[in-house]
Amino acid sequence: MSNRQILQAMSGLMAGMFVAILAGTVVANALPTIIADLGASQSSYTWVVTSELLAMTATVPLWGKLSDLFDKKLLLQLSLGMFVIGSLLAGFSNGVELLIFSRVLQGIGAGGLTALAQVVMAAIIPPRRLGKYAGIFGAVFAVGTVAGPLIGGVLVDTSWLGWRWCFFIGVPFALLAIALLQRTLALPVVRRKAKIDFLGAFLIVAGVCALLIWVTLAGNEFDWVSWQTAALTGAGLLLLAAAVFVEARTEEPVIPLGIFRNRTVTLTTVASLLVGVAMFGGTVFLSQYFQVSLGKSPTVAGLMSLPMIIGLLVSSTVAGQLISKTGVWKRYLVAGAVIMTVGLGLLSTIGADTSFTLLSIYMATLGVGVGMLMQNLVLAAQNDVPASELGAATSVLSFFRSMGGTIGTSVLGAILANRVATEMTKGLDAAGIPAGPGGGEAGVPDMSTLPEPVRAIVEHAYGVATADLFLIATPCALLALITVVFLKEKPLKTTSGMERLAEESGSAAATDKAAVGG
Repeated sequence: MSNRQILQAMSGLMAGMFVAILAGTVVANALPTIIADLGASQSSYTWVVTSELLAMTATVPLWGKLSDLFDKKLLLQLSLGMFVIGSLLAGFSNGVELLIFSRVLQGIGAGGLTALAQVVMAAIIPPRRLGKYAGIFGAVFAVGTVAGPLIGGVLVDTSWLGWRWCFFIGVPFALLAIALLQRTLALPVVRRKAKIDFLGAFLIVAGVCALLIWVTLAGNEFDWVSWQTAALTGAGLLLLAAAVFVEARTEEPVIPLGIFRNRTVTLTTVASLLVGVAMFGGTVFLSQYFQVSLGKSPTVAGLMSLPMIIGLLVSSTVAGQLISKTGVWKRYLVAGAVIMTVGLGLLSTIGADTSFTLLSIYMATLGVGVGMLMQNLVLAAQNDVPASELGAATSVLSFFRSMGGTIGTSVLGAILANRVATEMTKGLDAAGIPAGPGGGEAGVPDMSTLPEPVRAIVEHAYGVATADLFLIATPCALLALITVVFLKEKPLKTTSGMERLAEESGSAAATDKAAVGG
């Protein structure tokens, strides 16, 4: 395909990816209004967020496997269609139960888009040229991440629109993506007789959901050491053990365990998990730090994350161009992991009195590191697997990165709450101010209603606690660096996934013919 044809095909993929990212971020500033309007509880607040994330993470491997067996273009359009249905149901919801169900549909659709967009890119673009387009992919990711909360805040604050438009706004983008894919994406349909491993798929989804529900709710709904923890972790591990048993014995496993014999796939998978923990676990609480510790409005808090997003966008694009030009990729992964570790280390020094100039430098450093590392881990894995396993390998990396993000967000969130409570109690005691019935655990305070001495104590507590999160995330980034160092650099292939698949099919047919002739 020419560059023009690739860019045309990419237009539909990018519109679809923008929709998937927007779905996860647009409700961030709107959720308090949504929950209040529907008369729902705090636990419902958690489930509106969690249900979409659970469905997306758990279904990514299944979508990846389906892409190895069926028409990728049709699967992409199907996932976009599910997203549209979920978005419309969410927008018209009159109760929190329907809203949560619709978020599950959105999550399944987003899981398909997350896995399939990268699989289709690998199918139509040779690895040697893929870096350049992976950079564009990273740029769309950055724009969707920063635009989501800002769009959500504006929609909620606009009286003639309201929170329902947080869900409706993705529909035209999804319909545009379906139309663009139909018009621009030409993929040969490879017919393969295959049985889908429904038992393995069910066991994987159920096991992952049990563990994700545990890490999401532990520390909030129940204690980390409790019977609920024992039940959920026990059930999750048993289901995943059963999944491994089934996957090892079936003809067409959802996750072919054999791909983990490939050193590149194993190392990039571990690195993706660690990047998920460090990146998402650390940065998800920055907006709260801006609002509570620095006293900024939600809209300003959204704008303050721009240095990190710009750093990610620039480094992702530039590194992608250089990889495509030179064919060398490992140095960018190592440099990205080093810079990400330094960025997290710098952010572990922040406090309530840190200037925005310093914060901008620290966030930009983190963004540059993540931009060089995150997408190119996928490129390294895709370059080193047979074309018939592109879908499985790509979805495994996306799955573990999402899993790492969920675990990091949950565990670090519990640490944040505990550290804030400790610091606030200490500060109130030192100032001789009664802590009140809830002590330091009264939830996120409304800063505008607090008297000045208490306000200063709260700002300090959130500054110290947020810095601690980055300090904890730094060793994860260091482990990712060590993992990346052990990757073996292999020349980037110059044929696309479709061409490689045709070669592999031809070789297999020739071997079968020779065997019959012999």
